Amino acid sequence: MTSNRPYLLRAVYEWICDNGLTPHIVVDAGKPGVQVPPQAVSEGRVVLNLAPRAVGHLDMGNDVITLTARFGGVSQSVSVPVAAVQAIYARENGQGMLLAEDAPGSVAPPLEASIPQPGSKAPPLQAVPTPAQDAVDDGNPAPVADGGDSDKPRPKGKPSLHVVK
Repeated sequence: MTSNRPYLLRAVYEWICDNGLTPHIVVDAGKPGVQVPPQAVSEGRVVLNLAPRAVGHLDMGNDVITLTARFGGVSQSVSVPVAAVQAIYARENGQGMLLAEDAPGSVAPPLEASIPQPGSKAPPLQAVPTPAQDAVDDGNPAPVADGGDSDKPRPKGKPSLHVVK
């Protein structure tokens, strides 16, 4: 199978732009094929602003990302192999994705290997029993189990979310 990296990059890029934020990518400048101005490299990495207003001719292909960008007021061509991209994130809030290294020479097992073949002893499929109260169709959606006591009333007021670190 092909790498999912370019598809994830394009999806997260679109998501960031759709939310009105500024997409940035972190590139390993030491990877072969990376063509960026040397003055933009810091600690072996370069951070590129991919906002539509900041770049021209952006092409996020399956193998390489090409664009023109301004560095020090001078427009320059940039070429980055997709494999050199380490992360994509929104400048304003840091939301985005770190991309794992593709293992060299790794190939995903074919889908057929996980599908039981005729004559193999696969466990039989069975229906999951449902409680009698859920089986009644009164036109209303079935209640969703929340793991709590269903006789307890839900708390009133504004819901809140607590961040646990």
